[in-house]
Amino acid sequence: MTTEDATRAAVQAFLNHRLTGDTEALTALFADEVDWLLAENPGVPWIRPRSTAAECAAQAAELAAHTVPEKAGATVDTILVDGADAVILGRLWGTVRDTGKSFEGPFALRLTVEDGRVTRHHLYENSRSIADACAP
Repeated sequence: MTTEDATRAAVQAFLNHRLTGDTEALTALFADEVDWLLAENPGVPWIRPRSTAAECAAQAAELAAHTVPEKAGATVDTILVDGADAVILGRLWGTVRDTGKSFEGPFALRLTVEDGRVTRHHLYENSRSIADACAP
């Protein structure tokens, strides 16, 4: 298996685990220490610094706890792979449970896979739209 094949397999597993909400499988997929980047947004309860596999995997459950499941989702438009690095491009949307307000916008997610585990998770999204939706 080539490096690109291994990266694609890990990215597909990541997407499947996120889709099914399998926190245990996500924890196993993340490396023990992860280079996590998501712009700090103090008004958004699920956005915070993370670095361990368990913390990174928990982000999906925290997002689900604060949004309305029937009004949340994402589409993947493109997955680009170059060696151990992958970039996922798409759109995401949701409705914040506490405020009833919605957010949406494009996203780009950069993942790095080493030895079958995600070592880098850098997410770029419409943080303004999300912050506005969380504000009372």
